[in-house]
Amino acid sequence: MTTWGILGTGGIAAAMTADLQLHGHTVGAVGSRTPESAARFAAAHGIPRSHGSYEELVADDDVDVVYVATPHPQHAPNALLALEAGKHVLVEKPFTMTRAEAERIASAARQRGLVALEAMWTRWLPHIVRMHEVISDGTIGDVRTVVAHHAQRLSTDPAGRMLDPALGGGALLDLGIYPVSFAWDVLGAPTTVQAASTATATGVDRQTAILLGHAGGAQSVLTCGLDARGSNDAVVVGTEGRIELDPFFFSPTSFRVLDSEDRLLERFEATVTGRGMQYQAQAMERLIAAGGAEDPRMPLSQSVEIMGTLDAVRERIGLVYPGL
Repeated sequence: MTTWGILGTGGIAAAMTADLQLHGHTVGAVGSRTPESAARFAAAHGIPRSHGSYEELVADDDVDVVYVATPHPQHAPNALLALEAGKHVLVEKPFTMTRAEAERIASAARQRGLVALEAMWTRWLPHIVRMHEVISDGTIGDVRTVVAHHAQRLSTDPAGRMLDPALGGGALLDLGIYPVSFAWDVLGAPTTVQAASTATATGVDRQTAILLGHAGGAQSVLTCGLDARGSNDAVVVGTEGRIELDPFFFSPTSFRVLDSEDRLLERFEATVTGRGMQYQAQAMERLIAAGGAEDPRMPLSQSVEIMGTLDAVRERIGLVYPGL
């Protein structure tokens, strides 16, 4: 039996804990920066042990895998802390702030024979699994274009996390990671990266548009924004048809497959209990049971390379974070 430890007590930690417990996974402990926060979270979720520091959590002998659910700049130090303590890590997206940080996590995991996995839950959702089957069987021909949008109307409080450069704020890392990862998932590594952006008064990106070139001339057209709600859908266009993914394309949803004459070939719908984060937990436990392998749906090497793509976008738009 694999026992989970939750590092962090924010909203995403609560969502993951709920899905773990709903689907029969064991959550044995939670750690926070203060004993009070950890105790509140443990009481709210029926977790048997709470720790008033991250160091105490990763030292818990009954914890096998640590879910890192802290703000972006803490992902790398928190993941490294857990790995150094001999724990497997599932790290929230974006995996880190930079490719260099991601490489350090990958190196630490491989040296210790531990699993480090990015919590890009989308990769394991039923509609994405089926989408890849449709692409692989040639139904839509050769993929030419991926279009994906993720724009939300979020808090514009200049003191809030989303606009704070010190907390990795802005649209790109928080929201843009989904369309960028989706483009990688469908078309693989980009060969060229172009981007345009509009900044907030605090210096982070308010909205960003990304154009990626891929092998064979394929392209990805991606957008993200934080102060205006967008369509939040995606389309995979091939020479013989297309797949139209409904909002939100990165969470449990439906899609349509149409041929080049706009005839409906398939409508996919799936019933997913909970939020859908259990699929990444199942993948994590499979990897642990396999002795430290990488998951083909979200290889560690690809998480590192995706951070490199985000580094390139940041360079193109002049987005600079403190200390990086």
